[in-house]
Amino acid sequence: MIDTATMAQPSFAELFAAQYQSLVRLAGLLGADDPEDIAQEAFARLHTRRLRDDGAALAYLRATVCNLTRNRLRHLRLVRLRRPDPPEPARSSEHAVLVAEEHRELLAAVDRLPRRQREALVLRYWLDLSEREIADAMGVSPGSVKTHASRALAALGKALKEEDAR
Repeated sequence: MIDTATMAQPSFAELFAAQYQSLVRLAGLLGADDPEDIAQEAFARLHTRRLRDDGAALAYLRATVCNLTRNRLRHLRLVRLRRPDPPEPARSSEHAVLVAEEHRELLAAVDRLPRRQREALVLRYWLDLSEREIADAMGVSPGSVKTHASRALAALGKALKEEDAR
């Protein structure tokens, strides 16, 4: 019978050489996206740790690989859930000029509207007021607000189509 207490335990370098690949495979099979890093981190933790039983090093390494993989997968899952929306694509200078031109045309067309129609549109779409609030602000009935807004939108549509036709 062999006395395991008298057998020499492998050195850290020997343990690394003998077990690194199997720990990388273990991490990969557990689903780690970076199994080499997981195995290296397990060995780094073992190196800084004093184990009571030198024979427990392999069990410690395996448990560490399992825990690190589980923690990384949990972290990645949370990161994916909290990922912010990607930034808007950068607009070209030409796009900015076109948008500015469209805004200029729209504002010029709104400026040409009769006063009551312009008021109804500005209060509705700029201040986002309800028909009742617009009616109170303009001193007219809600029906008049609907009429002014409808006529204003029709006039704007016609004016902008004429601009596009030019």
